[in-house]
Amino acid sequence: MTETMQSLGFIGTGLMGKPMVYRLLNAGFKVNVWNRSPEKLLDLTFSGAKAFDLIEQLVAASEVIILCLKDTEVVADVVFNHILSSGRAGQLVIDLSSIDPQKTRDLAVVLNEKCGMCWVDAPVSGGVSGAEQGSLAIMAGGAENDVNIARTILAPLYKQLTYMGAVGSGQITKICNQMIVSCNVMVIAEMTSLAQSAGVNAEKIAGALAGGFADSKPLQILVPEMATETFEPIKWRVQTLLKDLNMAQILAEKQGNSIPMSDLAAELMQCHAANGYAEQDPATLIKLYEAKDA
Repeated sequence: MTETMQSLGFIGTGLMGKPMVYRLLNAGFKVNVWNRSPEKLLDLTFSGAKAFDLIEQLVAASEVIILCLKDTEVVADVVFNHILSSGRAGQLVIDLSSIDPQKTRDLAVVLNEKCGMCWVDAPVSGGVSGAEQGSLAIMAGGAENDVNIARTILAPLYKQLTYMGAVGSGQITKICNQMIVSCNVMVIAEMTSLAQSAGVNAEKIAGALAGGFADSKPLQILVPEMATETFEPIKWRVQTLLKDLNMAQILAEKQGNSIPMSDLAAELMQCHAANGYAEQDPATLIKLYEAKDA
């Protein structure tokens, strides 16, 4: 591997992936793209990306493969049913998805043993706005040399990229991130509902708390949306937070740790998802508390 590689294969151009591809194109990279819904690639191809009908074709045409996919199962499917048959020695896979740490290690071993490919797990935090603005936080796991290559390639996407250790370390760090985010989002919804019930104009709360110890990006983004019930456009999804909380529970059980706050957040998030909000923005969590008040 060298840091001069310019041909990238980007698999998964959804809410997060699409703005990332735009930024990579604008930085001068040659970007090959694939999506299970080809119509979603039209804007990207107009901007200079090259679309492929088959993942195998994309892998053959690219030096570095970047994944930005929904969950562990989808990443595993892409690896076992497509990359494994078409990858070659010296290629690097950079996985921006948030998936199970142990499965990450397993996939990395398989690709290395069967194809001679390298793996960096590099999950991101910062949402769609962070992807659009190139201000994401990335937590990376892998061989240090491979992470350094990823650091150069992903430079248009992040404000900071932190090397966390061996393969899987990035995913563990992302789980920690999501435990904080999910519990924060849940209490923000709880607080907003309480403020409204008590007669306070909840739209003012984000500004009132700005700069204080309670301040956070989720607070500033979600309180105005929750207070006004502005749930679109969808910037991230309830199902995503629930998936990551479930991974936190699995990891905690494996390590013998107790995570009661995250366990409760997962229970409440599951209830909200079951009410039809799984694919909706987490701002809709205010509805969970309104239902409880009714």
